[in-house]
Amino acid sequence: MAETLQNPTVGQITEHLRNRFGDKVAVTKTEERRVYAKVRKEDVFDVCRFIHDELTFEHATSVLGNDMIDRLEVVYHLSNYYTGTMIELTADLPLDDLHIESVSSIWSGANWHERETYELFGIVFDNHPKLERLLTPDTYEFHPFRKSYKLRGQP
Repeated sequence: MAETLQNPTVGQITEHLRNRFGDKVAVTKTEERRVYAKVRKEDVFDVCRFIHDELTFEHATSVLGNDMIDRLEVVYHLSNYYTGTMIELTADLPLDDLHIESVSSIWSGANWHERETYELFGIVFDNHPKLERLLTPDTYEFHPFRKSYKLRGQP
């Protein structure tokens, strides 16, 4: 078990992610109080558990989807309120496998973000406690934030 960091700096966050996960996490950019990283979808849960438990990021500010046409992304904005630092963690999902592990057992606030992302993009968060649509009917077969979704009357 790694040491728990209280009030980690961007440099410490980057170093600890690299030391713990090696090439499973690619830090793509850093700013004064922000770390951007890519992670494989199968490693998301373990990386998020580490970020919460060892790097003391206590809040999932948002979990959202992004349609890149050839794939979907899940983007996590994870916050440490003591330092004002945020980690933006991104995982790619192939269009033929839109499953990723839920992080709602790590951050309970991720529950509704994941449900909304499921409804709008069709991304399935495995082991989510109540993965169901929020606003559209259960019989609704479309995901309105996908670029392939066409409004009535559009070609």
